[in-house]
Amino acid sequence: PSARRKKKKAKDKAQILEQIVSSKKQEEEKKRGLDKRTPAQVAYEKMQEKRQMERILKKASKTHKQRVEDFNRHLDTLTEHYDIPKVSWTK
Repeated sequence: PSARRKKKKAKDKAQILEQIVSSKKQEEEKKRGLDKRTPAQVAYEKMQEKRQMERILKKASKTHKQRVEDFNRHLDTLTEHYDIPKVSWTK
C-alpha cells in the first residue's frame, strides 16, 4: 500500500510564511530591550530580511516541473555552437 502525499496549496505556504513573520516580530520585541544597534543597522537588517523573504517567495512560486520546463525552453533558444560534437572511434 503506497501512501499518497497531498500537494501543498498556496494557502498552506501563506500560512507558514505568516507564522514565520509573526515569530520574527515576537523575537524583535524581545530584543529591543537589549538592542545596541544604530537605527541604520536596524533598517539595513530589516531590508535584508525583506529581500530574503521576496527571494523565498519567488522560488516557492514555481514547482520543480515548471522550473525544468523553463530551463528546457531556455536551452532550446540557445545556438548549438557550444554542443559537444559527436565522436566515433569506429569509423
